Amino acid sequence: MTGASIYDPAAMAVLARACGVTPQALRQMRNAFLKNGLAPEAALACLPETVRPRLAEAARFHFLALGERRDSDRDGASKLLFMAADGPRLESVILRIQSGRTSLCVSTQAGCAGGCRFCATGAQGLARDLTTDEILDQVAWANQLLHLEGRLVRNVVFMGMGEPFHNEANVTAAVARLIAPDGFHLSDRKLTVSTLGIPEAMLRFAQRFPRVRLAVSLHSARQEVREQLMPLARRHPLAELRAATAEVAALQGQPVMIEYLLLAGVNDGPADVAALQSFLAGLPVHLNLIPYNPAAAAPGFRPTPEPHRRALAAALRAAGFTVTLRHSLGDDIAAACGQLADR
Repeated sequence: MTGASIYDPAAMAVLARACGVTPQALRQMRNAFLKNGLAPEAALACLPETVRPRLAEAARFHFLALGERRDSDRDGASKLLFMAADGPRLESVILRIQSGRTSLCVSTQAGCAGGCRFCATGAQGLARDLTTDEILDQVAWANQLLHLEGRLVRNVVFMGMGEPFHNEANVTAAVARLIAPDGFHLSDRKLTVSTLGIPEAMLRFAQRFPRVRLAVSLHSARQEVREQLMPLARRHPLAELRAATAEVAALQGQPVMIEYLLLAGVNDGPADVAALQSFLAGLPVHLNLIPYNPAAAAPGFRPTPEPHRRALAAALRAAGFTVTLRHSLGDDIAAACGQLADR
């Protein structure tokens, strides 16, 4: 399926001139779709009737098919299951936070080559990278659903399926379009990109987008444990990752998010906490302690009990660290951290 991408302003400008659409009318149509969450038919209604059919035929609005939506019975999560034109499936998650904030967790790959032992996505392997248009289309689809609720996506977190920096070019292009005035025009401070820890890519990204927050999936500050949990850790030792985290924080002038999934008997003991404190000491970071969400595709792990999670958070705060004990949304629909898969 071909056509000028609605997400590509240059291609759409060329198409508009060929169709006799004025720049003002084109801008109104793209704003309706990208910024206001209108469906393609409603956005096209911004154009004069005389030019509407020709542009509608030559433009392409959607690059993914929305196959299914699952809504949580317990919280404000909705899982969206998509299919790409050539077959790969992927998921993203709308998160309606109690504070009123609406976030979208987007995928950057269909599957993942990271192979993290605790993750359902990692268990399925990698099908392929998502294109820039496919990454952005998750946001557009979510906005169309949220528009019916009087909401729009205000925060985008790249924490869905895939390692963003294994698809660096398309992720970088997608971030640029999300914050561009002629794109979705989201605040760069409302975007977060999470990585397993690829130092060179982290530094390139921080230089390009100094205000977009980076999150590092640490999960253990003991090299041998981290390698068991995350095979990718063999390529990037903790000392290298720590140095890159410090440099990113200096480049961006803001704390780096450190994600730490708590696994009972694996990374929540006294030696693990001591190693974590040593790793974090002197780093400008914000530590997120995340409860493990069981996934059938990644058996063998148990969540750290809640009283122990709270005690760990309190001890780390007492040691001077900024800590959030995160509450995952959507675990009843397999939409929480580590549960996304192509089903």
